[in-house]
Amino acid sequence: MMETSVVNRKAVPRPKRRAAKKCVMTEESKRIFGTDGVRGRANVEPVTAETALKLGKAVAHVFKQLDSRSQDKHKVVIGKDTRLSGYMLENAIASGLLSMGVDVLLIGPLPTPGVAYVTRSLRADAGIVITASHNPYDDNGIKFFQSDGHKLDNDIEHRIEKLIFGGFIESIHPSASEIGKAVRIEDALGRYIEYAKSSAPRGVTLDGMRIVVDCAHGAAYKSTPCTLRELGAEVFVYGNHPDGLNINKECGSMHPGYICRKVWEHRAHLGISHDGDADRVLFVDENGNLVDGDDVLAVAGLDMLSKGTLKKNTVVATVMSNAGLDEAIQKAGGVVKRTSVGDKNVIDLMLREGLNLGGESSGHLIFGDYSTTGDGLVAVLQILSIMKERNKTLGELTRCWSRFPQLISNVRVREKVPFEELDGVMELLAKAEKNLKTHGGRVLLRYSGTESKARLLIEGPRMTEVEKWSAKIMTSLRGQVGID
Repeated sequence: MMETSVVNRKAVPRPKRRAAKKCVMTEESKRIFGTDGVRGRANVEPVTAETALKLGKAVAHVFKQLDSRSQDKHKVVIGKDTRLSGYMLENAIASGLLSMGVDVLLIGPLPTPGVAYVTRSLRADAGIVITASHNPYDDNGIKFFQSDGHKLDNDIEHRIEKLIFGGFIESIHPSASEIGKAVRIEDALGRYIEYAKSSAPRGVTLDGMRIVVDCAHGAAYKSTPCTLRELGAEVFVYGNHPDGLNINKECGSMHPGYICRKVWEHRAHLGISHDGDADRVLFVDENGNLVDGDDVLAVAGLDMLSKGTLKKNTVVATVMSNAGLDEAIQKAGGVVKRTSVGDKNVIDLMLREGLNLGGESSGHLIFGDYSTTGDGLVAVLQILSIMKERNKTLGELTRCWSRFPQLISNVRVREKVPFEELDGVMELLAKAEKNLKTHGGRVLLRYSGTESKARLLIEGPRMTEVEKWSAKIMTSLRGQVGID
C-alpha cells in the first residue's frame, strides 16, 4: 500500500523578517528542545555557555520539585563525548546545577547509553550527556535523562523552557551553605562495561572471533574494545584517538566504507562502526558488506520470535525502514509497527505498549529487556550471541530477509521552507506516488529534526524507477533550497 508522508502539509505563511533585537521573546523562540535534546553549532545559541548555565539551573529546579527530599541532596550525572566544546558546556551546566544546590557527578567521556545506565546505577535524579551524536565536531548538543534512564517527556521539557525564557530561574539563589558539590566518578566506564556484558547470555564467549571496531574517535573509544576483549575476541581498533576535533571525521557509522575495507583487510568475522556517542551501530559482515539497523531488526526479531521472547510478537521500526522487514516478520507470525523518525518515538511506542525490540535503519537499536535507550554496544552483543548460538556468520544470518529496492537521498538546505511553498515539488511527489503505488512502493519526504537537511526515501519494484523519481525530486529541491 502506498504511503506518502510529507511534513508541513498545510501551507503556513512565512513570517516577515525583522531586524535582530536583544531578548525578543516570541512563542517560536521559546523552543530550544528539538527532536533529541538541544543541538546546534557550538558556541552559537542555543549551544552556548550562557544557555547551558541556564539549562543547568532550570533542570535542577524542575527535578528538585519532582522529588522533594527532606535530607539528602539531589544529584545529577554529567557525561559527554569527545568534542572540544564539551569542556565548555560541561563546566557551564555543572555551574548551573551547583548554584541551585544540586550535587554533580562527573563521569567524563562515555557513550550516551552508558550515561543513561550510570544515572540509574547511582540513583541520580537525572542524567545529562553533552553530545551531537553523528554530527561533526563543531556541532554539539545536550541530552537529558530522567532517573529511570529514559529521555525527558515533553511536559518536563516545556517546564524547563518556561523557566529559562520566563526569567523566573534568574531570581532563585540558594544560600552559600546550600551550594552543591562536584565529584568525579572514577568507575563509570567499568560499571557500563559490566552492565553491557550482562546483556549477553551467561556462558557466551567470543573466543576465536576476529572483530574490527571503528569508534569514530568518539565516546566508545574505550568501552567497546574493552568489552569485546574481556569476552575473548581478537579486536582491531580504529577511530580510538580522539583529539576533540576528529570525532566522526571520515570514520564511524557516517563513513562505513572505511570499516568495510578494514574487515576485508584483516579477514575478520565482522566489523562494528559506532557514531560519536555510540547510541547507534552499523555492522559489516565477513564479506565486507554493510549490515544496517533493518538487518539487525530482522535477525534479532526472527530469533526472538523463534524463542518466544519477542513481546506481543511485535517489532517497532520507523517510516524509514525497508518494507521487506514487514514482510519477513509477518511471515514468521509477527508484526511490525511504525513510528515517525527518531529513536525517542520508537522508545515511546515501546513503553506505551510494553514491547522489547525496536530501532531505526540508521543503527539506533533498542533491546528493551536491557536498555532504556539506543545502545550500540548492547546491540553488538546481541548479534554476536545469535551468531555464536546458531553457529552462523553474520552474512548467513542476514539472508533471512530480502529488501525492497530503496533509495534514500539527502540535501543540505538554507532553510526549512514548507514543501508546499516550493515550485513543483508536490506535483512531482504526486506523480511518483501514482507511478509506484500499484507495486507497493512508497515516498517519504521530510526535513531532518537534527540537521539542516531534507531527506527523501523512495521504495519501488525496480531500482531504475526509484532512481528516476529520486533524481527528479532532489534536483528540484537543490535548485530551490539546497546549498550543496
